Amino acid sequence: MDIYLLESLINGLLLGGVLALLALGLNLIFGVIDVVWIAYAELVMCGMYVVYWLHGFYHWPLPLAALLAILTVAALGVLLHQLIIAPILGSPAINQLLATGGLLFFLQSFATLLFGTDFHNIGLRLPILEIGEMSISFARLIAFAAAVLGAGALYLFLAKSFLGTAIRAIGQDRGIIGLMGVDQRRIYLLTSAIGGGLAGLAACLLVLQYDVHPFIGLSFGPITFMICVLGGLGNMLGGFVAAFIMSEIISVGGFYFSQEIGEVLAFVVFIALIFVRPQGILSRS
Repeated sequence: MDIYLLESLINGLLLGGVLALLALGLNLIFGVIDVVWIAYAELVMCGMYVVYWLHGFYHWPLPLAALLAILTVAALGVLLHQLIIAPILGSPAINQLLATGGLLFFLQSFATLLFGTDFHNIGLRLPILEIGEMSISFARLIAFAAAVLGAGALYLFLAKSFLGTAIRAIGQDRGIIGLMGVDQRRIYLLTSAIGGGLAGLAACLLVLQYDVHPFIGLSFGPITFMICVLGGLGNMLGGFVAAFIMSEIISVGGFYFSQEIGEVLAFVVFIALIFVRPQGILSRS
């Protein structure tokens, strides 16, 4: 195998970890609350700005800045649920899409008003690992490891805790869960907090690799939504698998052609697979 192709495959795997984390958060919210947050990637943008200002501008220790960013975006998720999502629950899907789409433009415009359109970097330079003739980004290794740990922690929480069981139950049958003594509103708020926290964690990992600006969400929002649809909306395992499929296509396509062509190839594969499996690649139906 060409050593540079192997390097591309490894980089695709590392990128897939962060995309899988984003897909897990979005799928969790859809599976439980039955609302697609079109503005989910903009929460990531907010988290990246928190890390930038605390660490890059005010020189807080990076772990402390990252922790506060995760908590801030988790709280923002709860606030957005209360102000925007809760009033439109049960309304037609188009109303939900318009409301969260409007939120997307509001957050982009608000960030532009506050910070301008300049690109900002936290100023942290992590080393590049040289393995033979391959060059592997240490930032991507950290991001991949943290994303896998985050996904594992979410799995254990959903599988082993009472609240996790309640979240899975309400995702399966929200009509009867109230009869079992579970407070739906509490579960919705908890789900929004977890989904926001995952977006905050992704922000902390992405800010190690990318500059932050008001439109950074456009780089990850469409691909995250595409991954969720390909894996099956609400199917967290399907989204996890789809994230690695898409990231490898983008990475290998970028190796043979260019980054832009790689993204085009990912969309072509997505369209082809949706024709074959419109319900998602791991859906049982």
